[in-house]
Amino acid sequence: MADKYNLKNPAVKRILQEVKEMHSNPSHDFMSLPLEENIFEWQFAISGPRDTEFEGGIYHGRIQLPSEYPFKPPSFMLLTPNGRFETQTKICLSISNHHPEHWQPSWSVRTALVALIAFMPTSPNGALGSLDYKKEERRTLAIKSREASPKFGTPERQKLIDEIHEYMLSKAPPVPELSHTETSEDNVRPEEAESQVSSPNPEALSEEEGIDQVGNEVVEEQVIPANANPAETEPSRGNQSSFSMNQLDTRVQNLQSQTTIQKHKPDDRLFTWAAIGLTIAIVVLLLKKFIKSTEHGPLFFNGS
Repeated sequence: MADKYNLKNPAVKRILQEVKEMHSNPSHDFMSLPLEENIFEWQFAISGPRDTEFEGGIYHGRIQLPSEYPFKPPSFMLLTPNGRFETQTKICLSISNHHPEHWQPSWSVRTALVALIAFMPTSPNGALGSLDYKKEERRTLAIKSREASPKFGTPERQKLIDEIHEYMLSKAPPVPELSHTETSEDNVRPEEAESQVSSPNPEALSEEEGIDQVGNEVVEEQVIPANANPAETEPSRGNQSSFSMNQLDTRVQNLQSQTTIQKHKPDDRLFTWAAIGLTIAIVVLLLKKFIKSTEHGPLFFNGS
């Protein structure tokens, strides 16, 4: 698997830098890591923003990075029913591949997740693929989102989803109690929530770099200012705790060890050219020796 990763590739170098940053500076508000089998495929989970109906919820999703990353934007898809975005549908944000004109190479997976959290409580304004559930319904889904991680994809992907869910569950605050005003709203539409939970699993998708065949519907959202600073917009929950999940720590170490092997792996082309040169030299020496040993040797070497 190590031979997949070439540290001379700008996308690979950038991705590994972001993995290291995610590991060394974890957040209570999100977690995201790539699959070991394909570092261009990431799984993420975000915590619902505070003081909203999403607070306490854990929302999982998928990120696909293009081979030209970070010069081209990634694509995003949510997997957890949330009442704001449709699930298993590519989201059209200013930070996604649907708006490459807004994307900046200085942005990262971390930047995108911070922006996604900020978009959660905003009004959908009837955008394609958006949902406009009532606050009580969204809070019910937030509670349900904590019960178990969504089932999606291969065993390798599911293992990563479960590990991220365990980490986020240890950091997420409890879902606040409903106020009297909120409890007076309409009852939850269980058939709509159930339809999202039971939606088909499209893991017949390609796992290749930057290819996403999931859904054609998109969610149109507002644009992040070009001069946005992730450090200023990232939600804060006080001091960041050390990364305590052994499984995720091991996964990051595995990715780093794989790329270290590739870094020190000699270039096969150098050996090939060296072998060709040595073969030519041996042939020339043998030819000279053969000519000298024959009666025509003086004729060739005296130039007569």
